[in-house]
Order: sequence, then structure tokens, then C-alpha cells
Amino acid sequence: MNPLLQKWDTPHKTPPFTLISVEHFKPAVEESIEDASEEIRLIAENSDPPTFKNTVEALERSGENLTRISTLLFNLNNAETSRELQKTTQEISPLLTRFSNDITLNVKLFKRIKAVFQSQQKRNLSKEKQILLERKYRSFILGGAELGTEDKKRFRKLSEELSRLCLKFEENVLEETNSFELHLTEKSDLAGLPAGIIKMASEEAATRHKKGWIFTLNAPSFTPFLQYSEKRELREKILKAYTSRAFNGNNNDNRNLVKKIVNLRLEIANMLGFSNYAEMVLEDRMVETREKVESFLEEIYNSSHPAALRDFDNLRSFAADHGHNQSIERWDWFFFAEKLKRSKYNIDDETLKPYLSLESVQKAIFNLATILYGLEFKEVDNIPVYHPEVRTWEVIDSDDSFMAVLYIDFHPRPGKNGGAWMTCYREQKTDNGHDIRPLVSIVTNFSRSTKGQPSLLTFNELTTFLHEFGHALHSILSRCNYESISGTNVTRDFVELPSQLMENWAYEKEWLDKWAIHYKTGKKIPETYIKRIKESSTFNEGYACDRQLGFGFLDMAWHSLRKPFTGEAALLESEVMKKINLFPEITTANISCSFTHLFGGSYAAGYYGYKWAEVLDADAFSLFREKGIFNRQVADSFRKNILEKGYSDKPDILYKNFRGKKPTIDAFLERSGLK
Repeated sequence: MNPLLQKWDTPHKTPPFTLISVEHFKPAVEESIEDASEEIRLIAENSDPPTFKNTVEALERSGENLTRISTLLFNLNNAETSRELQKTTQEISPLLTRFSNDITLNVKLFKRIKAVFQSQQKRNLSKEKQILLERKYRSFILGGAELGTEDKKRFRKLSEELSRLCLKFEENVLEETNSFELHLTEKSDLAGLPAGIIKMASEEAATRHKKGWIFTLNAPSFTPFLQYSEKRELREKILKAYTSRAFNGNNNDNRNLVKKIVNLRLEIANMLGFSNYAEMVLEDRMVETREKVESFLEEIYNSSHPAALRDFDNLRSFAADHGHNQSIERWDWFFFAEKLKRSKYNIDDETLKPYLSLESVQKAIFNLATILYGLEFKEVDNIPVYHPEVRTWEVIDSDDSFMAVLYIDFHPRPGKNGGAWMTCYREQKTDNGHDIRPLVSIVTNFSRSTKGQPSLLTFNELTTFLHEFGHALHSILSRCNYESISGTNVTRDFVELPSQLMENWAYEKEWLDKWAIHYKTGKKIPETYIKRIKESSTFNEGYACDRQLGFGFLDMAWHSLRKPFTGEAALLESEVMKKINLFPEITTANISCSFTHLFGGSYAAGYYGYKWAEVLDADAFSLFREKGIFNRQVADSFRKNILEKGYSDKPDILYKNFRGKKPTIDAFLERSGLK
């Protein structure tokens, strides 16, 4: 009676979260692996000549229940985990990796895949089927299919160990984040902090049964503390705690994990015939080589770094004019940047937050999707959720057809990873001609409401919501036949285009005018505020761009290694980040040890994709600017040529079909104030 193994008798066959317990996962995965293994055996041992349908498509359709269960497991482990769930995930992860290896290392199965790949029938396939075939074939090559017997054994061992270490890396970062609290008991220590932030800290202390105020390393608490606290020593304390996560020499220290992960990735790449991991990964990206990535990053850097130096000098001068006669440290940056921004543009987060109540923002973003794509969002309460705070909507198209279920989980909790992300509990696909619609989830860590005040977002949280909603639209609007190439299952340097495109509307008067009203007075956001938002959009952009490029350089440094790394993570990082680092170095700080995108997630050798997608989204939005930011014809083209297509064609072709030309860097440089 394991609910994970039953048919889900729920609306839209959504996961029955209320029936599922941690102990259900492992036996369900084990049984599903057995079932899927039998499906694979039948495909591999089919006596009929291999065809796309009986081999490639059959493989794509296999293991559906295993996919359903494992997707649920990993999503819960990110959004609502526990020590029991983490332990279970650690036990299950090697089983899944072993099963994946059983597929790609299956000699008979690969022989059939290769036969289809090399046959004449490939030419007669639709573009979508050709893409699926090419991706399946490449997954076998990268899965060790052409290795010798002994190397295959080694490959199995390495890949299983790698999956376990990446999970452990994320667990350590979450544990470090949750274990810190800045507990204040003196009112004088709250100097400079806005009333709403103080209230939130008071309620946090109350939930922990303590007096006073507690600040944490979650973004809604950590960021405003750095922006507004006049207590420099406390800013230093909380920033050092954040930047030293998993770099403290305790049981959660990730230094050795970083070494092990990059060395395992390198060894796997070498076994497969690549000189480094980046070379292996980038072969299937829009930017195809490490050299092209580094050239791209350097091109942006040459424009951003002079601006970053200017930003730093401006802030240093401003701080000196306001009595700061010491060097500018990292824990000073947010504080004086906020004051300088306020001085220069007469705008800051506290000014804007009353106009950005979470409920208003959510409705406005949904309405934007209605204007652009004709979608409607109907909130429902009959869909099971994994936590009481999660809300659910049915998404309906303009022809009244059902498009998706959308889950949104807004606020931080101890069991939730930091940051924001979009994921799916079910991807879009077709099954015997029937369109299976996706189950899409947005997870964030936005500020909670407090007594007498709704959840009020910072401007950055507004753009974050738009960003993740753009990812959600990519899945909601998908119209593909195959799950592995639908929705957001595109190349890593293309997936951020829909998300970053959505952020552009946050700076547009025409959109803000429609909905941004003061939560108390009901008055519309003043036109002067909107003008200042636009004017301040390039404030410190040189510094921000440099910092983002630094993450890209660091990523490429780790994953371009040609020999096993035996040194110190801090030394490599210090050397790489030297070109963008404007502050005195903090010896206790380390980015790599808490860089979950690289060492826990799937952005290894791909972090440059954020900047690459900024070039794409600036170029794409320039067409909306030209034709009108609510132009339905342009939106329909973006929907049909990109959002619906997934990876049913090459990204550069999809983009050109939408834009009519290749992207250029000009719009990005102009928007960023770097031109």
C-alpha cells in the first residue's frame, strides 16, 4: 500500500503529499528500479531491427514511475527536508546513479542506439526526434558506453561517489546556514534598522523562545541587516558568518568535498577522452568551447571592470565624506551603497516596499502573463501540498484548455534551502497522442508578513519572483512530445533567457502603473519613484557585473583543471578572484565551499550562462521596446518560437526564429550602462 507505487487519485494526478512519509521512498525506488530494469532489458534484447520507435522512443518512455518518485524525492529534499529525508536521499542517490549506469553501460542497448544514430533513417526523422536521438546518443557516450570493461567498473564507482558527495555538499551548506543566529538583546544594537526588519527579528526570536531579536543568514534577514545596521562590528560578524559557511574546520567543512568533486569530475572527463571537465560539458552548449566562454567573459569584463573601479571610488569618496575614515571592507559595501543610492536617487528598498506587497506582486505577475500569453490563474485548495504555506493554482489557456498546476512556496523555513528556484514535479510530454501537462513549482525565501503588516518585498525580491516565474512559463507553455527535451530541459546557457527576460518589466512604468499601490493608503506609486527606479537601474552595475563575472571565472578555473587538484581551495579562489576583488581579503571567507550551484547543482562549467543569457534577454527585450512592452504579436512569437519549443531545435535556431537575427552584445552594454 505504498502511496508512491499507487496510481494517484488526486486532481491532475498531483503528488498525494499528505499520504507520503519518508519511509515510503526507498522501497518504492527499489521496486521501481526493478520494473524499469525489466523495461530496459526488453528494449535491449528486442529481436527486431533497431528503429527510432522501438529503441530511442521506447527508452525515453521507460521508467516513468521511477522518474516520478525520484523527482518528488529530490524536490522535497530541497524544499522541505529533515535529517531523516537527507539520510534517505543519501541512501537512494547511489541506487539511482547505479541504475543510470546500468542503462548507459548496457552493451546491447548502446549497440541499438548507435545503430539508429548511424543509420539512414535518422535523416527522415523530424527535427525534434533528431534532437532526442542526438541527446540520447551523447548521454550514452558521456555515460561510459564506449569504455573498456575495467574502465566501466571504475566509471560506475566514480559516478556513484560523485552523486553522494554533491548531496553532502548541499547538506553541509544548509546546516551551516541554519546553525547561525545573531541574537541581540540591547535596543542600541538595532540602530539604523527599519521598523519592519526589527519586527521580523523580534518574531523570529519569539519562535525560538528567546527574548530580543534574532537575525539569520536567510536573505530577508541577512541582506537588510547589512544594508541598514549602523553597528559596523555586527555587520562584520554576520557577513563573516555568511561568507565562511562550510569553511569553518568543523564537520560541515566542504574544503575536502570541493577537491574530491572537481577531481572526480576531471577523472571522469579524462576517461571519456576530454582534457578537462569544461571541455566535456561545453560540447553541447550554445557557447561550444572553454576558449569561447573565457573570451566572452573577458569581453564583458573589459567593459565592466573600469565601471566597477568607478563605482568603488564613488562609494569610497561618499563614505569618507560621511565620516568613514577607514578602508572600505565587504561589510561596509551594502551599508554605504544603500546610503549613496538614497542620496543620489532618493530611493531605497524601504521607500518601495509599501508598494510591493507580496499579494499585489503575485497578482500583477499573473496578470502580466495574461496580457502577454492569454493565461489565467485559478487558485484552488483541493491539491495536496507538502507544507501548509504552499499555495496552488490551475493555469488555463485563452481557449479554456488546462495548461498546468502551479505551486508557489514563498517563505524561508529551516528545512528549505536558501535562494529561489523553479522546478517540476511532472514535465510536459505527449503519451499516445495525449498531452500530459506539467506540475510546476516556484520556491522562494521572501520576507514573511508580521503582525499588522503583510509581506512586503524588496525590489530585488520582485525581480527574483519575475525571474522564477519566467522559468515557470517555460514549462507551463511547453508543447513538446518528449519529456527530456520539453520545458526547461534545454542547454544551460539558454535556460536563463525566459527567466531573465521577465525581469525587464520590473523597470517599466507602463507595467508598474497598473498595480503598484501603497498597501495602507491605496495610493498609486508616484511617477517620480518609477523614474528613479529606472535611473537607478545601472547603479553600481559595474561592480555587480564584475562580481557575477568573478563567479564565472571561478567556475571555469575549477572545471578547466587538467591535473588533479592537490592544493588549497582558498588559494585557487584567491588567485582567480584577484582580478575582480576590490576589497581587502577576508581569510575566513570562501565562495567555493558554499557555492551550491557548482558543487551541489548542475551549473558546473555553466555559470557563465547567466551573463550569456543577459546578452540574449537584453537583445530580445529590445524588440518588445521597439514594438511595445505588451505587444501580443511579439509575445506570441516568443511563446511559439522559444517557450513552447523546449529543446526541439537548436537554441541558436530558436532564437533566430524569434528575433530574426543573431543576438549582439550592444543592447546588454547599453542597458547596463557599460557602453
